[in-house]
Amino acid sequence: MKRTAGELADGREIIYYDDSADAPPRTAADTRDLPRTQPLSEVRRDPLTGEWVAMAAHRQTRTYKPPANLCPLCPTEPGKPTEIPEASYDVAVFENRFPSLAQNTPDLPETVDGMPMVARRPGRGRCEVVCFTSDHNSSFGQLTPRRVRTVVDVWAERTEVLGGLPGVEQVFPFENRGEEIGVTLHHPHGQIYGYPFVTPKTEKMLAVAERYHAEHGRHLMGDVLAAEQAAEIRVVASNATWTAFVPSAARWPVEVHLVPHRHVPDLPALTDAERDDFATLYLDVLRRLDGLYDRPLPYIAGWHQAPSKVGREHSWLHMEVFSVLRTADKLKYLAGSESGVGVWINDATPEQIAERLRAQA
Repeated sequence: MKRTAGELADGREIIYYDDSADAPPRTAADTRDLPRTQPLSEVRRDPLTGEWVAMAAHRQTRTYKPPANLCPLCPTEPGKPTEIPEASYDVAVFENRFPSLAQNTPDLPETVDGMPMVARRPGRGRCEVVCFTSDHNSSFGQLTPRRVRTVVDVWAERTEVLGGLPGVEQVFPFENRGEEIGVTLHHPHGQIYGYPFVTPKTEKMLAVAERYHAEHGRHLMGDVLAAEQAAEIRVVASNATWTAFVPSAARWPVEVHLVPHRHVPDLPALTDAERDDFATLYLDVLRRLDGLYDRPLPYIAGWHQAPSKVGREHSWLHMEVFSVLRTADKLKYLAGSESGVGVWINDATPEQIAERLRAQA
């Protein structure tokens, strides 16, 4: 892989990652006349739950469902400058123009006016866009294993870089696909968030894993993985170093976890063989997902990995892929039980979901 860093017209960083180390130089300049951005992100802590909530009012003007010929993630063409100045690329990463979190947010009072129990901070983090291919009409599932391997290497490098930034506590690479999920740009891409706090779900998973280790002396995910491999009924696919299975308490109508067989806290800790094996297994899973309803499945795919500074001994890297599509033409809406009190109700059992996915060989 070859890495080339550059700068966009408004000072944001852009980095090209080529599959081949002997790829041609990336020297195209961004010719747009863009003003310097000043994000106004902040985070506030809910006094009733203790959870941090990010607020970014400047994002109201972000790009929304542009026509394909004006896609800002496609390569630049004559007379059509985009976020990516080059005429083609393999993988490109750049700072989000409308970030939820950013390094240059201004200082703020430590509490909300009139509410001393509500802590307040600048939303200091980083939000990056990861474009998986220059082909607007492609998808992650249509990438080659070699390109997926490049993307895995990019996720790993960006995890290290963002995790080392001032104030960043957790790095979360993810992809949203499909309008049903809320995607407003259809070009194949994902994002990476560097949060200025450990996210609520990660905090909860770490606390549960720590209690389990204290009681049993073993890693919780390791025991879950071994039990799923032994039972087989929820396993979708596997190879030498990874297993994909529907979790036994799946919340979503389609949900798959991809777990490495070795205890690995984060993406940078993966070996070359593990990165290669993930690429082939993930492509297999994505093709099964698209075959489930004989249509491109809308999904969210995200990496659960160790926070930057805490919990590494109890974190076990894994990817979670899930969809809101419960039939070919019906969505699962988060109703009162899910949205109101966080109690999930699934219309299918994990065993049924796994059986349908295995059938998409």
